[in-house]
Amino acid sequence: MKAIELEKAYNPKDFEDRVYSAWETGGHFQPKSGPESPFVVVIPPPNVTGVLHMGHGLNNSLQDIVVRYHRMRGEPTLWVPGTDHAGIATQNVVEKRLKKEGKSRHDLGREAFVERTWEVKKEHHETITRQLRKIGASVDWTRERFTLDEGLSRSVREVFVTLYERGLIYRGNYLVNWCTSCGTALADDEVEHEDTNGAMYHIWYELEAGSALPDGSTRIEIATTRPETLLGDTAVAVHPEDERYASLIGKHVHLPLTGRMIPIVADTYVDRTFGTGMVKITPAHDPNDWEVSKRHNLPVINILNPDGTLNAEVPEKYRGLKCPAARKAVIEDLKELGLFKEEKKITHAVGKCYRCNTVVEPYLSDQWFVKMRPLADKALDAWKKGEIRFYPQKWENTYSRWMEGIRDWCISRQLWWGHRIPVWYCRDCGEMIVSRDDPASCSKCGSAKIEQDSDVLDTWFSSWLWPFSTLGWPEKTPDLESFYPTTALVTAYDIIFFWVARMVMAGLEFTGKAPFRDIYIHGLVRDKQGRKMSKSLGNGIDPLEIVDEFGADALKFTLAFMCAAGQDILVDKESFKMGSRFANKIWNASRYILGNLEGRELVSVPKSGLTELDRWIYHRLNAAAGAVRSALESYRYNDGAQAIYEFFWNDFCDWYVEATKLSFRNGDDAEKNRAVSVLLSVLEESLRLVHPFLPFVTEEIYGFLPAACARSADDSLGLAERASLLISASYPESNENRCDEAAEARFTALQEMVRSIRGLRVECGIDPASKIGIALFTEAGSDAAVAREKVDILQMLAGLSRVDFIPSPSDRPKGAIGTVGKGFEAFILVGEGVDSGQLANRFEKEILKEQGNASRLEAKLGNASFVSNAPEDVVAAEKSKLDELRRRIEKLSGYVADLR
Repeated sequence: MKAIELEKAYNPKDFEDRVYSAWETGGHFQPKSGPESPFVVVIPPPNVTGVLHMGHGLNNSLQDIVVRYHRMRGEPTLWVPGTDHAGIATQNVVEKRLKKEGKSRHDLGREAFVERTWEVKKEHHETITRQLRKIGASVDWTRERFTLDEGLSRSVREVFVTLYERGLIYRGNYLVNWCTSCGTALADDEVEHEDTNGAMYHIWYELEAGSALPDGSTRIEIATTRPETLLGDTAVAVHPEDERYASLIGKHVHLPLTGRMIPIVADTYVDRTFGTGMVKITPAHDPNDWEVSKRHNLPVINILNPDGTLNAEVPEKYRGLKCPAARKAVIEDLKELGLFKEEKKITHAVGKCYRCNTVVEPYLSDQWFVKMRPLADKALDAWKKGEIRFYPQKWENTYSRWMEGIRDWCISRQLWWGHRIPVWYCRDCGEMIVSRDDPASCSKCGSAKIEQDSDVLDTWFSSWLWPFSTLGWPEKTPDLESFYPTTALVTAYDIIFFWVARMVMAGLEFTGKAPFRDIYIHGLVRDKQGRKMSKSLGNGIDPLEIVDEFGADALKFTLAFMCAAGQDILVDKESFKMGSRFANKIWNASRYILGNLEGRELVSVPKSGLTELDRWIYHRLNAAAGAVRSALESYRYNDGAQAIYEFFWNDFCDWYVEATKLSFRNGDDAEKNRAVSVLLSVLEESLRLVHPFLPFVTEEIYGFLPAACARSADDSLGLAERASLLISASYPESNENRCDEAAEARFTALQEMVRSIRGLRVECGIDPASKIGIALFTEAGSDAAVAREKVDILQMLAGLSRVDFIPSPSDRPKGAIGTVGKGFEAFILVGEGVDSGQLANRFEKEILKEQGNASRLEAKLGNASFVSNAPEDVVAAEKSKLDELRRRIEKLSGYVADLR
């Protein structure tokens, strides 16, 4: 056999695009039929006008790892890709472009505007799909969906009409969250609350003639953060049991600046211990006031236009002003009238639009709503029955709390881009028609003068159907039959409310089944300072920049390695060097093995032909396979990444590959053939083990392996054809027949011995490249006795010129420096390449340094103030450091005594 030459330098740009193309064109992303239950994941659809950020990089990397793992297990595996039309975000992108042209959407008209938006969608969609390919996402592109495609549009309409028929969708004039910039209503979950610097403004309201407080005062004090809203006040409220104001209930006050009189009502909503215990009631602009108004049949006065300016319900001088300007004008006028008491600076939570960060206004308007309580009760019950399970489990509390306190969902949006609400109104008879199909005429009077509701549905209204609409529902398609319910959802915690909980509700309501079994919630990717990545901070990292610099495998492996359950990930660009170094290690180890095939013949190796070293590496490989399988079955990505890293880098490369060099150095042809066959077998299986985490480099190397490669079986290594591509190869099994606890114990002892000797060399300042001799004592019957049989391995791995076995530690040579481990003591033979005087001087300097450190710690611990005030664990840690320093000083002093 000829040597196989890999390129000397690992360069992912040489093969990643080619490898991905081979996977995709070969149909390897499509589910294969088989006896196993399918494993199905639907991608959290990115916004079609967005660009993938590092959060997408993490989310898609984690999905890809688990999808590749289950695919290699032989399960019919489907990962459904797709994008979301993102109503508000996409419309904003198009409107900004039009603004640069000096136009608005109204200049184009609805139809032309929607056509322009489809063009933008196409442009951005191509960018997103290209990015997903670059990071290696093994999605089934033949099943790609879009939330506005024909099939999903039909699903959306079916759900709307069905919910309406079931009495779960209704239309009404209610207080909603309104974004004046986007010009649309928002659901409660789309409002992000930020602590903002503001003020509490204290204002005097004058009582009607003949009324007074018990102290004789004829005016009351009201405090508000939004004084401009007083123009829409319709009452003042006090607590019914507040004795201070009992005589005023039913009386009236003059509403400043308006000429109106408003009543004083009693309501338990008022906190009588807060402020003055009197609250202005503005029903159209505060959700709590809205509820008070319903209890007392108060008028509701909306003072805002949709664009956030004040409307004709306010005095003329304030009309057309935006809220900040109106606030300033109101305060100035109140001061002039002597009705402004004071302003106190405060910090308070202010609701802002999750898309454009504009301050959200409570706003009264006609909107469509979904009654959520009946849907939420089913979803809560499914969780209690264990039909869905969260990883990590702590997120169950977030899910259940939100479900228990759920409010109706405002689903209408005042946009042009999205699913048009399937409701029509007859201009002749006023009939409202809710229909699955576009009607040609009024169902009541037959008039053709009907027009469709101008609003569109909330983007999440199509997204909550994603697990089953993407598979063809409401049609009974083969995909729906085969792949629903899906298996797992992988997503971030910030959309548990927006998306996860709603999908569970929709799945149960329309299919009778929870849409997935496992819900893995990962953290967010943040910068090294723990800040959320954002354009405004300029701290974002483009995943494609990482791919370009380090490769897709480095991106995927690093993120998985750092993804501890329930924690956010703190990264910068330097972080990805770790994944790059690991990929490079895999490349170089494989290059070495394949480069040693010259003149070799691959052979079948019976179990009896395996050396103890071989049995040890198979034991370690078996343990790693079990650890990775266990980790991925419970979505512990970092544990799986750690297991493959420790096995491949440490066990395989640093120990096994190094130790096998003895066979190539000293063995005859038969031994070399045997050794290379086993080595290739372990490499081939290791590549299969690592593949889900580093798919590109493992696939590229796998293609260079000999077509007939030794494959491990229960009791032998037989020659077998490798798979055409690694992506379709089988994942390593954990098989107890390959366990060898004795070999594991003996080689663990040998590893401890080597590490101890290496550590002693470092402590003595001995050049790692220089060969030294040691005297070694091993306890009879201990695992450490393996050194007597494996002395050649010990010498090679520890960099030794010779090993002299001694009957007891007392027989050590004079001046030898020792280290102790379980079942052994090893002594460096000073004098053989080691200057004893120079070494003694080194130790004496180290002693002086450590004595200084010890003195400082002793002084610190002798300080009564520190000991009494510092936390117990801090004091204990300092004491432990001091004990360790004293032990080290004692040990070094012993070395010096021996050397002198």
